[in-house]
Formats: sequence, C-alpha cells, structure tokens
Amino acid sequence: MKRNPIKLRLKIFLLVFASALALGTLGFMLTEKLNIADAFYFTIVTMSTVGYGDVHPTAPLSKVIAVIIIVLGVGTFVGAVSNAMELMLLKRERKIRIEKLNIVIGAFFSELGSRLLGIFSEADGNIETIRKEFLIKKDSPDKEFTSLSEHLRKYRSDILIDRVDLPHVTLLLAKHKDFLLRLLENPNLLESESFTGILWAVFHLAQELQFREDFSALPESDRAHLRGDIQRVYDHLIVLWVEYMWHLKEKYPYLFSLSVRTNPFDQQASVVIAQ
Repeated sequence: MKRNPIKLRLKIFLLVFASALALGTLGFMLTEKLNIADAFYFTIVTMSTVGYGDVHPTAPLSKVIAVIIIVLGVGTFVGAVSNAMELMLLKRERKIRIEKLNIVIGAFFSELGSRLLGIFSEADGNIETIRKEFLIKKDSPDKEFTSLSEHLRKYRSDILIDRVDLPHVTLLLAKHKDFLLRLLENPNLLESESFTGILWAVFHLAQELQFREDFSALPESDRAHLRGDIQRVYDHLIVLWVEYMWHLKEKYPYLFSLSVRTNPFDQQASVVIAQ
C-alpha cells in the first residue's frame, strides 16, 4: 500500500512542532527559572513571534533557545496547517469522486450488470443454497448486508455452461460494447480497482464470445474456457452488487426501492408496486 505523502509530511511537521514546543518549555524552565505554565506560555509567544511585551529572555542561553524555537516553530506550524488543509481538501475531492464512481456503477447495473447477474445466477448450480440471502427487502437492516457479505467470502458458485444461452449473451454484450468502452474511459475508475477489473473481465468475455461463430460445435475444452470467463465475471459481480445495494440503501432510498423490485436474484421480482 502506498503511503500518502501529505499525511507523512503532516506527521513530520507535527512531530517537529511538538518537539520544539517541548524543548522550548523545558529550556525556559531551566534557564529563566519559570514554572511549567509560564514556560509553556513563553514558548508559544516565541513561536508566534507576536512579541514578549514586558517579559523577554534574559539569559544568553534563553535567547539561543528562543531563536531555535522561532526557526523551528513558525515553519513547522505553517507547514502543519497548510498540509492539514490540503489533506482535508483532498478527502473532500475523493469523496466527490467516489460519489461519481457510484453513479457510474449504477449506470452499469442499470444497463448491463443486472441482466448478466440474472442470466448467470440461473446457470449457477449452487445458487439455491444462498438465493434467500440475496432476496433483499426494502426494510432489510444493515446486519443482513453484513451477513451476506460474510457468506459471499465463503460461497463457491458453480456455473453450468449448458444453462447459459451463449448466443443471447453474445448479442447482449455486443449491443453494449460502446457503453463498456465509455465506462472504461471514465477517470473516476481510478478510485476502484475492483470495478475496473470487472469491466475488463466483462469486456474480455464479450471479445471471447464475439470470435466464436458456432457455439454448438465447441469442444469441451473451449466450453470449459468460456465457463471460466463467465465464472470470473459472475463471482466479482455478485460482490459488487451487494456493496452497491448497501450504498443505495444508505444514500438513495428511492433508487434502492427500484433495485429491490428489479432484484436479478429474485425470480418473483416485479417493478410494479402491487400494494
């Protein structure tokens, strides 16, 4: 994991500032015979360079300490403040970029992702062992999302290639080829390597399917290869879908309601509100 250089600089500035503060307080206590409160006040006044008024260093060593504190204190204080402000601005900008990324993820599921999940989940030989947990309701508590996320870490899907309508998936991905390319060009993808990886996996599957003309004549080795490509897409999609649904529940209840009514894992799902 890369270290944030701004955080590192801020820590260094704060460390130097705290060291100068401690050094000054201790130094003035020893050289000016001050108590800790007065010595601390003397150090702060020195660092701020506002002037001593009627009180000022008298001993030669005190003056040396004052010069050191002024040099160290003023520079590190300004540096700490500027780095803290920069860090706050960067966090705000990153939060905005993440919100934009979630919009992109929403567009992906709306246009293509949910359809792929619907197709691939029906081809998952193990889906019935966990389907009930995917049946998220409008009033589902956070603990259900947490529980589902934990189960997904242990869950092993099993795509049965014979259940996948390969010609249909090929046409579906070909129809959305330009859409996928535009998503890959989105600069906000830098905030999520996992979503970028999913897009590349989907795009790769589209290319694999595109170059095959007759799916009925494929040898078992090639069908196994396509199964692996589909499995890769599916396993990553289900994790992202749960994370995205949780995000919608927390931030956008009206979008969450629609997503619940179009749940790709719910065979009885209907967008029409019956009651």
